Amino acid sequence: MGLCIAGTPGTSVAYASDSSTSANPVVVWDRNAQTAIWDVAGQQPQVQARSFAMVHGAVYDAVNAIAGTPYQPYLIAPAARGTESTGAAVATAAFRVLSSLFPDQQARLTAQYDDSLAEIPDGEAKRRGIAVGARTAAAMITARRDDGAFGDQTWTIGSGPGQWRPTPPTFASDGAWVGHLKPFLIPSASMFRTSGPPSLTSDRYARDINEIKEIGSAASTTRTADQTQAAIWWHDRHLAEWEIKRQLATTQRLNALQAARMFAMVDLAEADATTACFNEKAAWHFWRPVTAIQQADTDGNPKTTADPAWMPLLVTPPHPDYTSGHTCFTGASMSALAYFFGRDDLSFSGFSPASGTRRYFHGFSQALAEVVNARVWGGIHTRTADVQGAKIGKQVTRHVVTHYFRPRR
Repeated sequence: MGLCIAGTPGTSVAYASDSSTSANPVVVWDRNAQTAIWDVAGQQPQVQARSFAMVHGAVYDAVNAIAGTPYQPYLIAPAARGTESTGAAVATAAFRVLSSLFPDQQARLTAQYDDSLAEIPDGEAKRRGIAVGARTAAAMITARRDDGAFGDQTWTIGSGPGQWRPTPPTFASDGAWVGHLKPFLIPSASMFRTSGPPSLTSDRYARDINEIKEIGSAASTTRTADQTQAAIWWHDRHLAEWEIKRQLATTQRLNALQAARMFAMVDLAEADATTACFNEKAAWHFWRPVTAIQQADTDGNPKTTADPAWMPLLVTPPHPDYTSGHTCFTGASMSALAYFFGRDDLSFSGFSPASGTRRYFHGFSQALAEVVNARVWGGIHTRTADVQGAKIGKQVTRHVVTHYFRPRR
């Protein structure tokens, strides 16, 4: 159970044998959120993280309040009798947060909301559920106002050895504001600062570069077909991790409260891990493998050699190498899931439209180990950047489950 956080108080009892989740409103509105955030808006992963966290933080507070606040609220616990419609509260909280994020999708979101409410009998329970959801959504929208999202920060562009610069073929630079976003749960985006990438003249640096040069090349003869598929699967901007969370909520038969707590715990940890990772990128602005390999004759390391024509399997994202955003994100999500379920041997799978394949996992640590490798196989991150990113993700989760979402009695 490599990702379970042993000894941390508040491990969830995650199963509800008498609960059917076929119409679990938390799952339904997570899918609706995906439609708004990705299917329509096309937000990139570092942006998606904030949006999903806002939705599920508000949903959790609403469901938790109606259940009698058995767990620490995230922002607020509106007064509730316990007879309110949970479905109405979930739909209202999610709808109002999504409407604030995507005002141009108002007509489509309203249609989804109306459909959800139409399934709930009219009456006091429905009206009071709507009121609870409206209050938690308003608290979230207020809390995230002026949080630094979409700021004007830019990456430091260098020209010397080890310094990041935009990479071929897009030569883009984007997302620097993410490292300056106000965290949801951790005290500071820099609280898990590392000692930085390895020295350019070190043996570890040479191992990193020579490994990715061989197996991460677009023309690699070492990478297997399965490794190629894994690299593409994990790189898909349509994240399979959304499906995985919904799948686990269903297969493990979570009720609305359990699902709301699980989604909030995972999504808020993912968001803060992403912010911490991008803050780390800004601190070190370390060059990407494509630059390092093409210009290896400038690094001062006798164990590396330049290949000016080298290109990676995948298109390099428009920000520095160290640390890996995807392993930060997945380190947080997989460790949070392991904590929530109290085990690391649950099976799950996810489909990637980009690779056209479904990948299967028998545990959370297996998935995390694969993404660490996959970023190397894709030629876009050094192993050290991946390993350190995963470590940051797990550190964020440890802080989250120690201080938030804990049972109140």
